[in-house]
Amino acid sequence: MIGDKLAQRAQELTAERSPFVVATVVRVERPASVQPGNVGLVQGDGTIDGFIGGHCAQHSVRAHALEVIQSGTPLLLRVVPDGPDEIIREEGAVTVRNHCLSGGALEIFLEPVLPAPRVLVAGDSPIVAALRALGADVGLEIVAAHDIKDGVLEPSADDLAVVVAAHGGDEVATLRAGLETGVRYVGLVASRKRGAAVIEELRAEGVADELVERLETPAGLAIGARTPAEVALSIIARIVEVRRAGQQSEERSERARRDR
Repeated sequence: MIGDKLAQRAQELTAERSPFVVATVVRVERPASVQPGNVGLVQGDGTIDGFIGGHCAQHSVRAHALEVIQSGTPLLLRVVPDGPDEIIREEGAVTVRNHCLSGGALEIFLEPVLPAPRVLVAGDSPIVAALRALGADVGLEIVAAHDIKDGVLEPSADDLAVVVAAHGGDEVATLRAGLETGVRYVGLVASRKRGAAVIEELRAEGVADELVERLETPAGLAIGARTPAEVALSIIARIVEVRRAGQQSEERSERARRDR
Protein backbone atom coordinates (compact mmCIF):
# COMPACT_ATOMS: atom_id res chain seq x y z
CA MET A 1 0.00 0.00 0.00
CA ILE A 2 1.29 3.44 -0.88
CA GLY A 3 1.73 5.69 2.16
CA ASP A 4 0.88 9.35 2.50
CA LYS A 5 4.44 10.52 1.87
CA LEU A 6 4.80 8.50 -1.33
CA ALA A 7 1.32 9.52 -2.45
CA GLN A 8 2.29 13.16 -2.06
CA ARG A 9 5.51 12.56 -3.99
CA ALA A 10 3.53 10.88 -6.77
CA GLN A 11 1.26 13.92 -6.97
CA GLU A 12 4.30 16.20 -7.20
CA LEU A 13 5.83 14.18 -10.02
CA THR A 14 2.51 14.15 -11.87
CA ALA A 15 2.19 17.92 -11.54
CA GLU A 16 5.75 18.30 -12.86
CA ARG A 17 4.90 16.04 -15.83
CA SER A 18 7.75 13.77 -14.78
CA PRO A 19 7.39 10.10 -15.73
CA PHE A 20 7.74 7.50 -12.99
CA VAL A 21 6.96 3.88 -12.18
CA VAL A 22 4.98 2.57 -9.22
CA ALA A 23 6.80 -0.58 -8.11
CA THR A 24 4.64 -2.80 -5.89
CA VAL A 25 5.90 -5.96 -4.20
CA VAL A 26 3.22 -8.57 -4.88
CA ARG A 27 4.94 -11.78 -3.70
CA VAL A 28 7.86 -12.63 -1.43
CA GLU A 29 9.70 -15.91 -0.90
CA ARG A 30 11.87 -15.78 2.23
CA PRO A 31 14.46 -14.72 3.13
CA ALA A 32 13.67 -11.21 1.96
CA SER A 33 13.80 -7.74 3.47
CA VAL A 34 10.46 -6.60 2.07
CA GLN A 35 6.84 -7.58 2.45
CA PRO A 36 4.01 -7.90 -0.05
CA GLY A 37 2.41 -4.51 -0.47
CA ASN A 38 5.65 -2.51 -0.14
CA VAL A 39 5.68 0.26 -2.74
CA GLY A 40 8.40 2.38 -4.31
CA LEU A 41 8.45 5.12 -6.93
CA VAL A 42 11.14 4.93 -9.60
CA GLN A 43 11.83 8.17 -11.45
CA GLY A 44 13.22 8.63 -14.93
CA ASP A 45 16.72 9.32 -13.58
CA GLY A 46 16.71 6.05 -11.61
CA THR A 47 15.96 7.62 -8.22
CA ILE A 48 13.90 5.31 -6.00
CA ASP A 49 11.59 6.67 -3.29
CA GLY A 50 10.30 4.11 -0.83
CA PHE A 51 11.62 0.64 0.03
CA ILE A 52 11.30 -2.29 -2.38
CA GLY A 53 14.23 -4.45 -1.32
CA GLY A 54 17.98 -4.47 -0.87
CA HIS A 55 20.72 -3.50 -3.28
CA CYS A 56 20.30 -6.48 -5.62
CA ALA A 57 16.55 -6.03 -5.94
CA GLN A 58 16.89 -2.27 -6.39
CA HIS A 59 19.33 -2.74 -9.26
CA SER A 60 16.88 -4.97 -11.14
CA VAL A 61 13.87 -2.80 -10.32
CA ARG A 62 15.66 0.34 -11.49
CA ALA A 63 16.82 -1.20 -14.77
CA HIS A 64 13.44 -2.63 -15.72
CA ALA A 65 11.46 0.37 -14.47
CA LEU A 66 13.39 2.55 -16.91
CA GLU A 67 12.42 0.13 -19.69
CA VAL A 68 8.80 0.39 -18.58
CA ILE A 69 8.96 4.19 -18.77
CA GLN A 70 10.20 3.87 -22.35
CA SER A 71 7.61 1.29 -23.42
CA GLY A 72 4.68 2.63 -21.39
CA THR A 73 3.66 -0.98 -20.71
CA PRO A 74 3.30 -2.54 -17.21
CA LEU A 75 5.63 -5.43 -16.39
CA LEU A 76 5.86 -8.15 -13.74
CA LEU A 77 9.47 -8.45 -12.57
CA ARG A 78 10.52 -11.75 -10.98
CA VAL A 79 13.78 -11.78 -9.03
CA VAL A 80 14.78 -15.39 -8.27
CA PRO A 81 17.81 -16.94 -6.48
CA ASP A 82 18.34 -19.82 -8.90
CA GLY A 83 18.45 -20.20 -12.64
CA PRO A 84 20.54 -18.98 -15.56
CA ASP A 85 22.22 -15.60 -15.55
CA GLU A 86 20.48 -14.47 -18.73
CA ILE A 87 17.25 -12.49 -18.52
CA ILE A 88 14.16 -14.54 -19.35
CA ARG A 89 11.44 -12.55 -21.07
CA GLU A 90 7.81 -13.57 -21.47
CA GLU A 91 4.77 -11.60 -22.51
CA GLY A 92 4.13 -9.15 -19.67
CA ALA A 93 6.89 -10.53 -17.43
CA VAL A 94 10.65 -10.75 -17.05
CA THR A 95 12.71 -13.01 -14.77
CA VAL A 96 16.20 -12.14 -13.51
CA ARG A 97 18.57 -13.90 -11.16
CA ASN A 98 19.20 -12.60 -7.63
CA HIS A 99 22.96 -12.76 -7.06
CA CYS A 100 22.82 -11.65 -3.41
CA LEU A 101 23.91 -14.18 -0.78
CA SER A 102 20.64 -13.78 1.12
CA GLY A 103 18.76 -15.53 -1.67
CA GLY A 104 15.02 -15.11 -1.59
CA ALA A 105 12.64 -14.38 -4.42
CA LEU A 106 10.49 -11.37 -5.22
CA GLU A 107 7.74 -10.53 -7.66
CA ILE A 108 7.32 -6.82 -8.24
CA PHE A 109 4.69 -5.22 -10.46
CA LEU A 110 6.01 -2.22 -12.37
CA GLU A 111 3.32 0.21 -13.50
CA PRO A 112 4.27 3.30 -15.51
CA VAL A 113 2.73 6.69 -14.78
CA LEU A 114 3.42 8.89 -17.77
CA PRO A 115 2.40 12.48 -18.47
CA ALA A 116 -0.42 12.80 -20.97
CA PRO A 117 0.96 13.79 -24.40
CA ARG A 118 0.44 17.51 -25.00
CA VAL A 119 -1.48 18.80 -27.98
CA LEU A 120 -1.20 22.56 -28.50
CA VAL A 121 -4.18 24.20 -30.15
CA ALA A 122 -4.31 27.72 -31.57
CA GLY A 123 -7.62 29.42 -32.21
CA ASP A 124 -10.91 30.13 -30.50
CA SER A 125 -13.60 28.28 -32.39
CA PRO A 126 -16.14 25.48 -31.93
CA ILE A 127 -13.55 23.07 -33.36
CA VAL A 128 -11.14 24.01 -30.56
CA ALA A 129 -13.86 23.48 -27.97
CA ALA A 130 -14.61 20.05 -29.46
CA LEU A 131 -10.91 19.15 -29.49
CA ARG A 132 -10.69 19.94 -25.79
CA ALA A 133 -13.72 17.81 -25.01
CA LEU A 134 -12.59 14.81 -27.05
CA GLY A 135 -8.88 14.96 -26.26
CA ALA A 136 -9.20 14.24 -22.56
CA ASP A 137 -11.22 11.10 -23.27
CA VAL A 138 -8.32 9.56 -25.23
CA GLY A 139 -5.63 10.54 -22.74
CA LEU A 140 -4.37 13.75 -24.36
CA GLU A 141 -3.67 17.05 -22.63
CA ILE A 142 -5.13 19.78 -24.82
CA VAL A 143 -3.48 23.16 -24.24
CA ALA A 144 -5.25 26.03 -25.98
CA ALA A 145 -3.61 29.41 -26.56
CA HIS A 146 -6.19 31.20 -24.43
CA ASP A 147 -5.22 28.94 -21.49
CA ILE A 148 -1.81 30.61 -21.44
CA LYS A 149 -1.21 33.94 -19.75
CA ASP A 150 0.25 35.72 -22.79
CA GLY A 151 -1.70 33.62 -25.29
CA VAL A 152 1.48 32.48 -27.08
CA LEU A 153 2.02 28.79 -27.68
CA GLU A 154 5.61 27.60 -27.36
CA PRO A 155 5.90 24.11 -28.86
CA SER A 156 8.70 21.77 -27.87
CA ALA A 157 9.98 18.52 -29.35
CA ASP A 158 8.29 16.66 -26.48
CA ASP A 159 4.84 17.79 -27.62
CA LEU A 160 2.80 15.34 -29.65
CA ALA A 161 0.93 17.77 -31.88
CA VAL A 162 0.23 21.36 -32.84
CA VAL A 163 -3.13 22.13 -34.41
CA VAL A 164 -4.01 25.57 -35.72
CA ALA A 165 -7.72 26.28 -36.07
CA ALA A 166 -7.54 30.07 -36.05
CA HIS A 167 -9.47 30.59 -39.29
CA GLY A 168 -7.16 33.27 -40.62
CA GLY A 169 -5.58 34.50 -37.37
CA ASP A 170 -1.86 34.47 -36.63
CA GLU A 171 -1.33 31.00 -38.08
CA VAL A 172 2.10 31.12 -39.68
CA ALA A 173 4.14 31.81 -36.53
CA THR A 174 2.57 28.93 -34.60
CA LEU A 175 2.89 26.50 -37.51
CA ARG A 176 6.49 27.49 -38.07
CA ALA A 177 7.33 26.98 -34.39
CA GLY A 178 5.73 23.53 -34.43
CA LEU A 179 7.56 22.47 -37.58
CA GLU A 180 10.95 23.81 -36.57
CA THR A 181 10.89 22.33 -33.06
CA GLY A 182 10.15 18.85 -34.41
CA VAL A 183 6.62 18.32 -33.09
CA ARG A 184 5.46 14.98 -34.49
CA TYR A 185 2.18 16.22 -35.97
CA VAL A 186 1.43 19.73 -37.21
CA GLY A 187 -1.99 20.36 -38.72
CA LEU A 188 -3.87 23.35 -40.09
CA VAL A 189 -7.66 23.50 -40.18
CA ALA A 190 -8.34 25.22 -43.49
CA SER A 191 -9.75 24.74 -46.94
CA ARG A 192 -7.32 23.35 -49.49
CA LYS A 193 -7.10 26.76 -51.15
CA ARG A 194 -6.27 28.63 -47.97
CA GLY A 195 -3.99 25.83 -46.82
CA ALA A 196 -1.98 26.17 -50.03
CA ALA A 197 -1.68 29.92 -49.42
CA VAL A 198 -0.39 29.36 -45.88
CA ILE A 199 2.16 26.88 -47.20
CA GLU A 200 3.44 29.53 -49.59
CA GLU A 201 3.67 32.00 -46.70
CA LEU A 202 5.80 29.55 -44.76
CA ARG A 203 8.10 29.08 -47.74
CA ALA A 204 8.31 32.85 -48.21
CA GLU A 205 9.44 33.18 -44.60
CA GLY A 206 12.29 30.78 -45.27
CA VAL A 207 10.93 27.60 -43.70
CA ALA A 208 12.74 24.64 -45.27
CA ASP A 209 10.78 22.64 -47.83
CA GLU A 210 11.28 19.37 -45.92
CA LEU A 211 9.61 20.97 -42.92
CA VAL A 212 6.79 22.55 -44.89
CA GLU A 213 6.01 19.16 -46.39
CA ARG A 214 5.27 17.87 -42.89
CA LEU A 215 2.36 20.27 -42.48
CA GLU A 216 -0.97 18.51 -42.88
CA THR A 217 -3.77 20.62 -44.28
CA PRO A 218 -6.65 20.08 -44.09
CA ALA A 219 -5.84 18.60 -40.68
CA GLY A 220 -7.28 15.22 -39.74
CA LEU A 221 -8.35 12.00 -41.41
CA ALA A 222 -10.58 12.19 -44.45
CA ILE A 223 -13.86 10.96 -42.95
CA GLY A 224 -16.20 13.42 -44.66
CA ALA A 225 -16.44 15.58 -41.52
CA ARG A 226 -18.78 18.57 -41.66
CA THR A 227 -19.64 19.71 -38.13
CA PRO A 228 -17.04 21.10 -35.69
CA ALA A 229 -17.33 17.95 -33.58
CA GLU A 230 -16.77 15.74 -36.62
CA VAL A 231 -13.74 17.78 -37.70
CA ALA A 232 -12.33 17.54 -34.17
CA LEU A 233 -12.94 13.78 -34.20
CA SER A 234 -11.02 13.42 -37.47
CA ILE A 235 -8.09 15.40 -36.02
CA ILE A 236 -8.02 13.46 -32.76
CA ALA A 237 -8.10 10.19 -34.72
CA ARG A 238 -5.15 11.34 -36.83
CA ILE A 239 -3.17 12.35 -33.73
CA VAL A 240 -3.86 8.98 -32.11
CA GLU A 241 -2.65 7.31 -35.30
CA VAL A 242 0.60 9.29 -35.19
CA ARG A 243 1.06 8.62 -31.49
CA ARG A 244 0.57 4.86 -31.74
CA ALA A 245 2.71 4.55 -34.87
CA GLY A 246 5.56 6.18 -32.96
CA GLN A 247 5.12 3.83 -30.00
CA GLN A 248 5.09 0.76 -32.26
CA SER A 249 8.31 1.95 -33.91
CA GLU A 250 9.94 2.44 -30.50
CA GLU A 251 8.77 -1.01 -29.37
CA ARG A 252 10.28 -2.61 -32.49
CA SER A 253 13.57 -0.81 -31.88
CA GLU A 254 13.58 -1.89 -28.23
CA ARG A 255 12.92 -5.52 -29.15
CA ALA A 256 15.71 -5.43 -31.73
CA ARG A 257 18.09 -3.98 -29.13
CA ARG A 258 17.22 -6.70 -26.64
CA ASP A 259 17.66 -9.47 -29.23
CA ARG A 260 21.17 -8.39 -30.21
